Amino acid sequence: MVAAWILLALGIGHIIYGLIWFKVPFKEAFCEGFINKFKSNESRRSAFWFTIFGPLLTMSGHIAIYAANMSDMGLFSIIGYYLFIISFFGVLALPKSPLWVALILSLIFIAIGYGWIK
Repeated sequence: MVAAWILLALGIGHIIYGLIWFKVPFKEAFCEGFINKFKSNESRRSAFWFTIFGPLLTMSGHIAIYAANMSDMGLFSIIGYYLFIISFFGVLALPKSPLWVALILSLIFIAIGYGWIK
């Protein structure tokens, strides 16, 4: 259950950090009308993709909490495998990033799913 809450917190943190860290690119895009204002500017693209990843992590955390409450270990495995694939390639692409946290969480989810960790 702790791992599920950590995943949820990671998602919320992604959103908050993204909105604070990238406040200038977001403000510029909103002032220009928002629609189609992220594709031609590198800082805006980075701001968008970093921040939009937050709701996906948050959703995964919510699903993991649900799986824990329902004792659905198979769902834990599924979340773990998806998180592993995403974070594995993320760590390869950006080794000095916080994606290591997601990689470790993915292994914990897989282990919980198979009953190796209770």
